[in-house]
Amino acid sequence: MSLLTLGINHTTAPIEVREKVAINEQNLSHALKKLITVPQVDEAAIISTCNRTELYCEVNQLNKGKEEILCWLNSFHNLSSSDTQPYIYDHLDDSVVRHIFRVACGLDSMVLGEPQILGQLKSAYQDAVQADTLGRNLNQLFQRSFNVAKKVRTNTEIGTNPVSVASAAVSLSKNIFGDFKNYSALLIGAGETIELAAEHLKSAGIGNIVVANRSIDRAQVIADRVGGRGISLSYISEALPKSEIVITATASTLPILGKGLVESALKQRKHKPIFMVDLAVPRDVEPEVAKLSDVYLYTIDDLQNVIDDNLKSRQQAANEAEIIIAHEVQEFSQWLRGQGVVATVRAYRNKAELQRDTVLDKAKKMLAQGKPSEEVLQFIAYTLTNKLTHEPTEALHMAGKKGKNELIDAARILLNLDNND
Repeated sequence: MSLLTLGINHTTAPIEVREKVAINEQNLSHALKKLITVPQVDEAAIISTCNRTELYCEVNQLNKGKEEILCWLNSFHNLSSSDTQPYIYDHLDDSVVRHIFRVACGLDSMVLGEPQILGQLKSAYQDAVQADTLGRNLNQLFQRSFNVAKKVRTNTEIGTNPVSVASAAVSLSKNIFGDFKNYSALLIGAGETIELAAEHLKSAGIGNIVVANRSIDRAQVIADRVGGRGISLSYISEALPKSEIVITATASTLPILGKGLVESALKQRKHKPIFMVDLAVPRDVEPEVAKLSDVYLYTIDDLQNVIDDNLKSRQQAANEAEIIIAHEVQEFSQWLRGQGVVATVRAYRNKAELQRDTVLDKAKKMLAQGKPSEEVLQFIAYTLTNKLTHEPTEALHMAGKKGKNELIDAARILLNLDNND
């Protein structure tokens, strides 16, 4: 059995490719149940966010497993191998462990050290638990990744002044508008990214916040936290003309803001500019909107410059985190390798216990027949010794005859014999 991760993320693929392989929350359970039916896959979990889609699997054979999983991924999205192959990366065994630990700690994120990914990883874990696609090894891997993330955030400053994609969006809008108090922001969606954006906008002193979502109750919950107003998506056409800043991050498979809707809003604003940040994958804003002269549209990829500034201040903490992760990878890999011998140890103990019980039954019969206790004890000692040493002794003799000295050396270690014995 081997661990295998296949993925695509913001460092290997542009947004146009990432949105093709993204798996939204509505399809995730279905995807997991399909993935676990791939012949080589014994355990599976999927994490799919705006920046990455990764498949974590335990497989029987690495090469065949990789081939089958790639075929499944392309088939699931109706893609050809040429659509995904140039952008796919893989991790095997120890590399899988190191990768998921780095992901959990925010070291593989667009914004170094951002905490949002940990929540997404936990959601991916819960989805796999509910779909019943996790076994002992992946379950333990995810649990250990959560512990490693906690240890890194406790022992380093990677989480100091938390920065996320949402905060990067707010930082960029702050650079453009300066004083926020006379401006209004429209946030579309009700997930964690929008929650973070709302909090950052409020902290930056924005004058007004409107949160739009399919569920107006959920929108109002977020709006209440920042003194804003919640609306349903059907009222976006009314809120958009009153907004200088628009940040959107929904799980919709179709654009929320089309070119026509934005053109209409600009006319009502008398062509006063709108700053838009689309943090969704697939995109919430039609790409054609970027061609409008009074709209400044940024996608998640456009935030890279803002993010680069954050890398410098977090790099030292990241270096410290890497040291912690290296140790934790070694610890988990030792545990994982130990699982390979569990079945053998269990079988050996069961066999020894069966032999013990057989000898004990005979000893009890001897006592019932009136045999002296000393004779019965000698029988137990002699018979158990012969039964437990017979097969290993025969195997050692055979190894000697065939010149397999490495087996003899291994036996001395297993049997705890020093060279003088």
